[in-house]
Amino acid sequence: MSEKKISWFSRCVFKAARWLVRSFYGKCEVEGLENLPKENAVIVANHTQMNGPICGELFMPDNCYIWCAGQMMNLKEVPQYAYTDFWSQKPKWTRPFFKLLSYIIAPLASCIFNNARTIAVYRDSRIISTFRETVKMLSVGRNILVFPEKDEKHNNILYKFQENFIDVAKLYYKKTGTPLTFVPMYIAPALRKMYIGKGITFDSNNDIADERCRIADYLSDEITTIARDLPRHTVVPYRNIKKKYYLTNKDVTEVPNEKTYG
Repeated sequence: MSEKKISWFSRCVFKAARWLVRSFYGKCEVEGLENLPKENAVIVANHTQMNGPICGELFMPDNCYIWCAGQMMNLKEVPQYAYTDFWSQKPKWTRPFFKLLSYIIAPLASCIFNNARTIAVYRDSRIISTFRETVKMLSVGRNILVFPEKDEKHNNILYKFQENFIDVAKLYYKKTGTPLTFVPMYIAPALRKMYIGKGITFDSNNDIADERCRIADYLSDEITTIARDLPRHTVVPYRNIKKKYYLTNKDVTEVPNEKTYG
C-alpha cells in the first residue's frame, strides 16, 4: 500500500519470514475462483485462528488485501493486544512468560503485518480510516478479505459474525454508484483447501440495519453449507481452545461447557 513507509531492511525480513512460513506451512489450494465477480468483492471467511491470515497472504491472488488488527501493525500496541487476544486465558503460572513473549514478538509482528497486503482495522473512532482505505482499494480493482467472527459460538463451523463490516458497501456505493458483492469462503486447513462460494450483492435501497442482517446471515449460512458438504474433517475454530474440543464438519451438536485452557 502506498501509504506504508517500508525500509529495505524491513522488507528483507518480511520476505525471509514469508518464505519460512510458506516452506513449513505447505500448500493450500483455492477452489471456486470463478465465483469472484469480475470487478471486485469483499471475501468473507472463517478465521481458523492464524490459518486464515496465513492462507490469505500466501495463497490468495496478489490483488487481495486483508483486514488486519491495526494494533498488530503498531510496534507500541502489539504487546498489549497480542497478550490479551492470544494468551490472557493461559494458565496463571504461564502468563508472565507470555507477557514477556508479547514484547519479544512486537518488532517482528509489526514488520510482518506492515509489509503484507493488509489494511489496518480498528474498533474505535479510527474505523473510519479502515473504511476509507477499503473503499479506495476496492475502487482500483482490489478484492478485500475479512474475518468477521467474534467470541460468540454459532455452530460447529463458525462463531457469530460482527456485522458492521458490511457498512463498507454503503460507502462504496456512495462513492462509485456500484453495488458491492460479498463472497463467502470456507478455509479447511485439514483438507489444505479454501472454497469460494457464490456471492450476495448489497442493496442500497434497503435499510442498512436490514442489509447487515441479510448479508451476514447469507454468508454465515453459505460458509456452513460449504463446510458440511465436504468430506469429514476437523474444523479449526475461531478461539484458541484445546484440540479435544474441536468439532468436525459433520457434528451437529455443540460441545457443552467448552473451555479455553485447563
